[in-house]
Amino acid sequence: MGYGDLGCYGQRLISTPNIDSMARGGIRFTQAYAGSPVSAPSRASFMTGQHSGHTEVRGNKEYWRGVPIVKYGINDDFSIAGQHPYDPRHVLITEIMKDNGYTTGMFGKWAGGYEGSVSTPDKRGVDEFYGFICQFQAHLYYPNFLNRFSRSAGDTETVRVVMEENIKYPMYGADYLKRPQYSAELIHQAALDWIDKQNSDQPFFGILTYTLPHAELVQPDDEILQSYKRKFFNDKTWGGQEASRYNATTHTHAQFAAMITRLDKYVGEVLAKLREKGLLENTIVIFTSDNGPHEEGGADPTFFGRDGKLRGLKRQCHEGGIRVPFIVSWPAKITSGSVSDHQLAFYDLMPTFCELAGVKDYQKRYASKELEEDHFDGLSFAPILTGEGEQPKHDFLYWEFGETDQIAVREGDWKLVVKRGTPYLYNLKDDIHEDKDVAIFYPQQVRRMIDIIYREHTPSEHFKVTLPERK
Repeated sequence: MGYGDLGCYGQRLISTPNIDSMARGGIRFTQAYAGSPVSAPSRASFMTGQHSGHTEVRGNKEYWRGVPIVKYGINDDFSIAGQHPYDPRHVLITEIMKDNGYTTGMFGKWAGGYEGSVSTPDKRGVDEFYGFICQFQAHLYYPNFLNRFSRSAGDTETVRVVMEENIKYPMYGADYLKRPQYSAELIHQAALDWIDKQNSDQPFFGILTYTLPHAELVQPDDEILQSYKRKFFNDKTWGGQEASRYNATTHTHAQFAAMITRLDKYVGEVLAKLREKGLLENTIVIFTSDNGPHEEGGADPTFFGRDGKLRGLKRQCHEGGIRVPFIVSWPAKITSGSVSDHQLAFYDLMPTFCELAGVKDYQKRYASKELEEDHFDGLSFAPILTGEGEQPKHDFLYWEFGETDQIAVREGDWKLVVKRGTPYLYNLKDDIHEDKDVAIFYPQQVRRMIDIIYREHTPSEHFKVTLPERK
């Protein structure tokens, strides 16, 4: 989901009444950033409290049958599947919350370690999990299986749940849409069931990593989709591409808009469930996106103006790839209709949750004894939410992404983007779309920000980037 995909951020073609209402009743951030321009490392930044120069997971590296491969494929009888695992020596936010008395649940994508690896939900502080261990599987909305772990049900490890009704029909081709078990709906219902078990006597921490919207433009042909088919009567068809992981689809504009409205419906049902349980007033609910908009699978960002006046898409370290919607609801504390231009990133979530949960000195308490340097990069933004105390500000924000060989640093209004080792400098105050490279006019500022890169980048054998030349 891009920065401009919601009504409360200026979108006019897509209906998002529940999220817009959440923004009106809470606080909307205008300069919030994902941890990375793609999902797995972005989520890693949130889970670890580290930026992508320090995290173990910095890309969507895949494992199949225990061997990483470059060219993706589907094989129904593989032994393992998933992404590069989180470092087991570094603590996750789920482990901290669990250690401090919270019941924990996660529903949707995991992508923090392949099946059977050192880092699966059952090993990383998650009490209940339902969804995709392997986010590659999440590229198809009617998959062959999902994964489940339930500590309360006595499960000792994450297991596959085979979608019996789905596998009666092929994964690709005309009969694919006969598959009845829509993963987004199944995951959402599991999340609602988990919330329904919560109460005010036991603190709880839930992570709902929903897959809407994503690259495959496929969903049930219900009234949500039909309403957009009527609205976008002269729509596009995407016929697929050779060796693509995505099925062909028709009505691509209607499909994408309906996915966001469907997600908005889910958000409304989550808030309604909390209200029904008497928990909404003192539950902190954060809505955000793991990266900017995409073009795969027939998506058409230009049609929706989806860059929100920001340059760049998913996989790019320009603003459009990393600046995301970020809304917080907490009726007991937050003044309705608040807007903040505070600069935050996903790695700020760990310290924020720790402060709100009363976890003191989490960096020292949970620092690894095995790692020579165990980085925690975030700053709590709890003062903005509570209205108490002074809000600290970042000296800079940092990103790197090896798959497109890009690095970015934001320092105040200055933004440095490095592409394959070449630096480009922008002043976001005057050039929010990053059109005017002014590096030649401000060499000292460029050198200063390159120094930050050399200070913050820790080498990774799995995720490599080209550092700019130090002059």
